[in-house]
Amino acid sequence: MVKHIILWTLNPSLTEAEKQAVKADIKAGLEGLVGTVPGLLRATVHIDGRLSTSNADLMLDSTLQSEAALQGYATHPAHVAVANTKVRPYTVQRTCLDFCLPD
Repeated sequence: MVKHIILWTLNPSLTEAEKQAVKADIKAGLEGLVGTVPGLLRATVHIDGRLSTSNADLMLDSTLQSEAALQGYATHPAHVAVANTKVRPYTVQRTCLDFCLPD
């Protein structure tokens, strides 16, 4: 199995109300891909509970069946649509960590 972790920083020009709405849309969009994208086993977007020591606004914690499934996820039309409409227009920084889980 493969973990796919993403951290985003939202555009600082967004109001707090806009940030909350954007985070909720990102959460719904990405978590809704489970069952649609082959090999995507779990997706949790953490949008609440952020401490002041953080330098990111939200996190995707997802698990995929394999590295091949991760590659398919990256180009799957449903994922691309969420990324292009709900994520990229509102974020200014993205950090990614992908790794294999031990058997």
